[in-house]
Parts: sequence; structure tokens; C-alpha cells
Amino acid sequence: MSAHLSVARPLCALRQRPTWNAPIRHYRNHPGIHSNARFKILFMGRDEFSCKVFRELYPARDVWDNIVIATNPDEKTGRRGCQLSISPLKLLGESLNVPVHLIPHTKPEFKHWTLPEPFREGEIRQKHLVVTASFGRILPSAMLDNFLPNRRLNVHPSLLPAYRGPAPIQHAILNDEKETGVSVIEMTKWKDGIDAGGIWGTARVPLYENVMFPELRDTLGYVGGRLLVSVLRDMLRGKMTPEPQAPLESAPHAPLITALDSCVNFSTMSAEAVVRRHRAISHQRSIVTCLPTFKTVQLHAPRILDTPPRYLSDIPGTATFDKSTRSLVIRCSDGSVLSVPLIRQQDKTLMEAKDWWNGAKSLGLVNDDGLKFLDEFKYLLQ
Repeated sequence: MSAHLSVARPLCALRQRPTWNAPIRHYRNHPGIHSNARFKILFMGRDEFSCKVFRELYPARDVWDNIVIATNPDEKTGRRGCQLSISPLKLLGESLNVPVHLIPHTKPEFKHWTLPEPFREGEIRQKHLVVTASFGRILPSAMLDNFLPNRRLNVHPSLLPAYRGPAPIQHAILNDEKETGVSVIEMTKWKDGIDAGGIWGTARVPLYENVMFPELRDTLGYVGGRLLVSVLRDMLRGKMTPEPQAPLESAPHAPLITALDSCVNFSTMSAEAVVRRHRAISHQRSIVTCLPTFKTVQLHAPRILDTPPRYLSDIPGTATFDKSTRSLVIRCSDGSVLSVPLIRQQDKTLMEAKDWWNGAKSLGLVNDDGLKFLDEFKYLLQ
């Protein structure tokens, strides 16, 4: 039997979790769990989702007596590598005085990475457990072999088998799902499928209207952490076994988000679909359209405009400036209208719609108080 949780509280309530610097309350031992039976856990993650999971696991001292973090090393990013990207999980672990071990930079090097103590090769133990949460790396078979098959867990932010893959939260929003959730599953080897292992537990979460990716990610991380602790307690009591995943059939997949996913085609997308795309991926890629000059234009903070100006053309992709909303308004596929207050054109800085519109007029891009964006331009980003 696997564990099942249901979450019906509003997202605004769920996201009010302690900050990293807030005090953490430790749980006492639960009935039926002996202190000598607790796990030694290798926790592998990197981003804010894994941090939320870890923040729920860390205080649950009734399920572990030793915990170690493995995460990504610092990376130079941005133009000319002038910015340093630091794993949020690394910062969280250091703030809690948890041992943090950094994996190699490259995937080939990771395949030969030596596990930290006490998870050395050839020392397979019943109480040794590995947990991954948004880790971003596939654990090689040799690494998994250091843990018993039922001691390899992954916290995945979807109701599997739906949305297997690296971007389940984004695709749930893109597809306008009304419900999503978290699954704690058994990690299988690559040859047996990714995110395909038996399910130890699931938790359902309603996907509320207008939710943004960061808010949903944090909620799912918190819920996933609670679910993980519940699963571990039941494992220690010997009450649980994983259940096989249902057949895939037509279950949606969640491939990696790429630059092509940021492209907007007003001839095929409604204003609602464009806003949904913004909610799903703008944390990592701004949604873009393209001028007839083949310069891309980022659309920031878009929203649906219920009462568009009468002078806006009915042709999808046509745009004009609306003084009443101080925004660029764009006709979409079903006659709906998108309002965009902030614009960033390729090779330029972010600016208010009025300033950008005046610049477009001075360049001769505006005719009869209107401008037509291109429908197809993905080839420019490939």
C-alpha cells in the first residue's frame, strides 16, 4: 500500500512556510519507530523545489540519524561568465550545518563520482537511503547499486505517470490542468525508464487560476516534503510497499523547456494561452514575439484585456498602443486581446510600452497606428 495525501488549502496559505533563517522545530519519535532504526540519508538536489522538500525532511529527526547533501557546484553564468550561480540547496545546507558535498561539473565526471561517507561502494546497508528532488542528473547504475532497490527515492512534482520528464510543473500550467501533485517513487535504472518506478505515495494539489510557476513550485516542494516524511515513517514501521505506475497510455509528457517554447504565435494562440505560457516559463525564459525586421521582442507582465480599444484591428498579431492602460495591446487568435505594459526588444533594455511604441514609430515600424508581429519565427531561435 502506498501513501496518499490530499491538499485543499489555498496556495496563499500553503506558501507561508518558514524562511531559511527561521527556527526549525524538531519532531519527536513517533510510536512504532525505534531511534536505532532511523535512516542514513543522502539527499541530492539543487533548486528551490528541493530546498522546500529538505526543509520538511530536516526537522523529522524521527526518520533519520545522519543526513548528507549532494548538490551542484558553483557555476559561472551570464555574459563572459561574470555572474556566479550558487546552488540554493548548498546555501540552505550550510545554514543548517548539514554536510554538503559538491558533485563534478560535467555529466561524464559525475558517472565516476565517489559517494561521500557513509555511503561508500561495497557498503550496502538496509538503513542507507538516497533521495533525489529536482536534482537534474540521472544517477548511473553503479551509483544506484550502492543502495537497495527499495531505498532509492525520488520526489517528483506531478501525479505520475502524468508528466514524466524534467519540467512537470511548467507543462501542467501550460496544459491548463486543474489539479497536479507530487509523487514519491522508487528510482529505477536508466534502462528501465525515467520517472517510471513504483509509487510509494502521492499528494494531490489543486492548480488555482493565475498561479505562477514559483508559487506552485514552492507549494509542491512543501507538500512533497511532508509526503516524503510520511512515506519514510511508514517504511520504518514496515507498513508500505510501492505500487506499480498505471500504464502510460495517453499520459502527457514533460520535456525540457527550450527557447522554442517561449515563442508566441498570435494567429494560433489566444490571449489566455499566452498569459498561461508566461505563468509557466517566464521564470526561466521570457515569452517572445518578432518584428518584421526579424528582431525579437520580449513581452513582460502580460494580461488579458477585457475591453480593448475599438480601433484595434481584428487581424491576429496586430498591435497598437492603448493610452487608457498605458500598454501595448495585441489581437490574438480567438479575437481576444493581450495587454503588455513592459517590452524588451532584442539588444535593448526593458522599457515601458509607451516608450517602446514611440521608438517603433520613429523607426517606421508603425503604419496607420498599427504594427503587425510575425506569426512564424522559431527558425531564428534554432
